[in-house]
Amino acid sequence: EVQLMESGGGLVQAGGSLRLSCAASGSGFTLDEYTIGWFRQAPGKEREAVSCISKSDGSTHYLDSVKGRFTISSDNAKNTVYLQMNSLKPEDTAVYYCYVQGGGYTYWGQGTQVTVSS
Repeated sequence: EVQLMESGGGLVQAGGSLRLSCAASGSGFTLDEYTIGWFRQAPGKEREAVSCISKSDGSTHYLDSVKGRFTISSDNAKNTVYLQMNSLKPEDTAVYYCYVQGGGYTYWGQGTQVTVSS
């Protein structure tokens, strides 16, 4: 089983930046064998995919509304995935969840709150 631990959330003013981290662990776990990414869920809204790194070719994908502002990256040696969020907007306020997907399984972190004040 894979465990994911997010960190880096918090309260920031509009226009500010945050970097989320997601550390993965588990017996025999290797990050580059999985598709990895981030979802978010705002109050009263459905969970939406924010960004991911595909395990098949390493390509990155972003929600249209965060393109040019958010950057996903990973450090395979540390089994950690990051989400650098710049130029934050109040509409980015949500709980952010990291996930890894592979081998027929999807594992989720517990979520970290990001609040952007106007």
